[in-house]
Amino acid sequence: MSDKTLTRMDLSEAVFREVGLSRNESADLVESVLQHISDALVSGEMVKISSFGTFSVRDKSARIGRNPKTGDEVPISPRRVLTFRPSHLMKDRVANGAHR
Repeated sequence: MSDKTLTRMDLSEAVFREVGLSRNESADLVESVLQHISDALVSGEMVKISSFGTFSVRDKSARIGRNPKTGDEVPISPRRVLTFRPSHLMKDRVANGAHR
């Protein structure tokens, strides 16, 4: 696996190169898209991006966990968690190592 990480700057640079917007417009576009996705998830909506995957928020109830080192039981409080389910196309691309 690679140590490379795709960042917001990388995304805005890609938009700049491929779409032809200015660097500032590209950065604003990326920020706007990410903000819309975040807002939808915070409000409990599911975000489905065709051929990519689905982001959703799940409520997990309180439960008793166990400290793996000591074996002590520890209460785990209820919380909301973000989940991602990749599409079948994305799963196939990752499995095959296909770039595009």
